Amino acid sequence: MKRYMPAITFACVPVWAIACPAPPDIAAELGALIEEANAAPDERAGRAASDKMWQVWLRAPDASAQEVLDRGMRQRGNFDFVGAYDSFDALVAYCPDYAEGYNQRAFISFLREDFAAALMDLDRALALSPDHVGAQSGRALTLMNLGRRDEARAQLEAALVNNPWLSERHLLADGAPLGPVGEEL
Repeated sequence: MKRYMPAITFACVPVWAIACPAPPDIAAELGALIEEANAAPDERAGRAASDKMWQVWLRAPDASAQEVLDRGMRQRGNFDFVGAYDSFDALVAYCPDYAEGYNQRAFISFLREDFAAALMDLDRALALSPDHVGAQSGRALTLMNLGRRDEARAQLEAALVNNPWLSERHLLADGAPLGPVGEEL
């Protein structure tokens, strides 16, 4: 029995005991997609570039992380926000340098109206991936919900530099929540 002990012990080691590899450098790929979004002649082409950006962000550093990310996404899709948060929390613990883990956990916090927690995770996601348009626009929405209108507007404008086709762009229109403030009477 003793000679089988190491195999049994190894089988019981949690996945998280193994270190997450560093996320791949996506800067060049994302930069090309930002250029594609900015050069898009219409919303349809701009949305296609946006979809490609999400494909890049949603590539986890390894199979274990991908499994947890996918599980969290399924849980969110099923409105299991507690389970999704737990999954994304586990992802962040396993891969602390993977921006999308923080972005997804922030989205769950946002949906639960815990805007302060969402903002902390979005700040971390953007520290890891400054051109993450999804985190930029999510941060703008979070700041807006915290009543920090000027910061929200500036953040959304920064996101639109990277992708002018974001649906949130309409929040900057006249009369919209982040639109120009009218003159005082």
